[in-house]
Amino acid sequence: MTNGSPPATVSGSGWKPQQVYLMSAVCLLLGIGLGYFSRGSGGRSASKAGDPSAQSSSPSPTPGAMHQMPSLEQMKQMADKKAEPLLAKLKTDPNNADLLIQTGRIYEATHQFKDAAAYLQRSLAVDPKNTAIRNEMASCLYYSGDAAGAVSALEESLKNQPTDANSLFNLGLIRWQGQSDAAGAITAWEKLLKTNPKLESNKRSQVEKLIADARQHGKTKLTGAKSQTEEH
Repeated sequence: MTNGSPPATVSGSGWKPQQVYLMSAVCLLLGIGLGYFSRGSGGRSASKAGDPSAQSSSPSPTPGAMHQMPSLEQMKQMADKKAEPLLAKLKTDPNNADLLIQTGRIYEATHQFKDAAAYLQRSLAVDPKNTAIRNEMASCLYYSGDAAGAVSALEESLKNQPTDANSLFNLGLIRWQGQSDAAGAITAWEKLLKTNPKLESNKRSQVEKLIADARQHGKTKLTGAKSQTEEH
């Protein structure tokens, strides 16, 4: 995802070249960017939900589909099918945070980010202080095109854990990439470094690189705006 680019949102039943590129970026960021610091350490409810079946929530491709990328519509159908047992349990136990998280992750794994965010939000109504799950929901909101909602979710996380590295990292990333707010991103990342002195060196280096990139991006925009003003 390039600097200042919009959230990766796609629709429709077919995969156009641009959609393939955007979804590849989504997959990259889900593993490396958003959730980089504590993905997989989902707190109380998430740890309970972390059984092997929940963690491998991506639907298995059918034999005839190995060489053809499924459409988002097909992925939705696969997610619905895989989620059926969990949805059946939720009918009798609608406030089970673990079931809601597992269901949300099935839809997240199949790029149904709006549905995923809805289930994760329901789990947070039961366990509102689960910061890791709130961060995961923020990622889903961002990928569904709701950058403002994602920022709000992360700000809520920081009310509970003001120095949480994952929340601060994601907040900076979404402010920069989703809202073109380089200054806001730098503020979040500088706080991350200041309040997490024991951060691993490779992760600290990544944040420092992002800060440098955001500063350069901000200078470029400022120079461009100044040139346009002088022309008029």
